[in-house]
Amino acid sequence: MTISLDQAVPDFSAPATGGAFRLAEQRGKTVVLYFYPKDNTPGCTTEAMNFRDQYGDFLDADAVVFGISRDSMKSHENFKAKLELPFELISDSDEAICTLFDVIKMKKMYGKEVRGIERSTFVVDRKGILRHAMRGIKVPNHVDEVLQIVRSL
Repeated sequence: MTISLDQAVPDFSAPATGGAFRLAEQRGKTVVLYFYPKDNTPGCTTEAMNFRDQYGDFLDADAVVFGISRDSMKSHENFKAKLELPFELISDSDEAICTLFDVIKMKKMYGKEVRGIERSTFVVDRKGILRHAMRGIKVPNHVDEVLQIVRSL
């Protein structure tokens, strides 16, 4: 099952930096879930730093941000510490959350087809309803766009 716009996002839980994550515990806040391919890669590092640098603006808009990838908890802990990220990273090593949001795609890497996460961001409103889905995004200006969406809710 994948979710659609204007539908409730089913509750899910997963290991995360700072302790286990559970979506239902975020009710009452706008939740930004950004899916990225891999810790410590150039685009993913830039995206994480952009969310880090504007995190205060998300908090001011009563929103929380979570990064999600298939990386291990150890990788996430190191990535978070290295970049001094103020938000938590969720480990989806079994791809359950990736499947729910339909972000696993066939991608070309060095001329070969590989399964990977399509860089995507989802905004869930205070009641748990999916309000925005941004797929196949490019890193430049993306965080600014997400912040505008959050402020408009």
